[in-house]
Amino acid sequence: MKSFMYISLCFIVLSTSCQSEKKEKKEAAVFNVTTPLVKDTIVNKDYVAQIRSINHIELRAQEKGYIQSIFVDEGQFVQKGQPLFKIMPNLYESDVNRAKAEVKYAEIEYQNTKNLSEKDIVAPQETEMAKAKYEKAKAELTSMNTHLKFTDIAAPFSGIVGKLHVRKGSLVDEGELITELSDNSKMWVYFNVPEVEYLNQMEAKKDNSPLHVRLTMANGKEFGQEGIVETIESDFNNETGNIAYRATFPNPKGLLRFGETGNIVITSPYVNAMMIPQKATFEELEKKYVYVITKDNKVKAREIKVAAELPHIYVVSSGLNKDEKILLNGLRMVQENQTIEARYQAPEKVMSNLDLYAE
Repeated sequence: MKSFMYISLCFIVLSTSCQSEKKEKKEAAVFNVTTPLVKDTIVNKDYVAQIRSINHIELRAQEKGYIQSIFVDEGQFVQKGQPLFKIMPNLYESDVNRAKAEVKYAEIEYQNTKNLSEKDIVAPQETEMAKAKYEKAKAELTSMNTHLKFTDIAAPFSGIVGKLHVRKGSLVDEGELITELSDNSKMWVYFNVPEVEYLNQMEAKKDNSPLHVRLTMANGKEFGQEGIVETIESDFNNETGNIAYRATFPNPKGLLRFGETGNIVITSPYVNAMMIPQKATFEELEKKYVYVITKDNKVKAREIKVAAELPHIYVVSSGLNKDEKILLNGLRMVQENQTIEARYQAPEKVMSNLDLYAE
């Protein structure tokens, strides 16, 4: 019995000693802290973009008929005025010939009536009626010539022919789509910008200087020409909170085509930017926080606002002062108001060794 009590007492003492040692080790843990790095920096912001031709139209038949000839192929570059298609003109040529005959008949009738009127054989009103018939016949001839002209379909501007929706011998109706034509000498690139970023960009602009942008293509490579934002829509989209921009890019080599996608890159300078490592932050309910270390080494959670994002770095717009210390590691090991032993690391050294993601 005495032996059992002795063993139990030893176990209690040993257990208490182990817990004390664990507590001392926990209290003795050292956490790295740092302060924000304040310096000028440049932030590149990407926006998903849609690429469009500066002029892209649908070519449609203006007359009904059979396709007699196709002079171009899909993807071919054509010059303004170059023939593209021809609709069988026989019916329209007949209409023109009939209209010419009617003009000739009306002209003869008008001249005869005019001569008789000069001899007071017919009333002047008869001459006016004959003249009106003559003018009407000429108008009909002009209309028939216009219809005949519409059987020749030519390029309204220089550009690239799209998909051919008809083949030789196809019967087309008036208004039916034949092909598309794209002028790719310049490209319009559309993208949407959130309201906050729009306001920051407008405030950073000097006078009426244009906003210069770059384009990253779908293969990840940067397009060789710089673009300029020429148009911003008048209204924000109430559902998304965005406003649409349109940038114009020269396309001298024709690399960009209608319908491509890419990313617009806008470079924004930040003067005296306050930067912290992303790994020093944590998120709750879509809000970002840091642990601020007080003068007496207590941990205090504080919400911050992020103005921009760099690889492994946040640019902080509010919620933190440049001289305040923040917890750098062990964010999941501390609690609110906990006292810790802190080891300070210079922000320059911290930033130069960043290779971890935010906790």
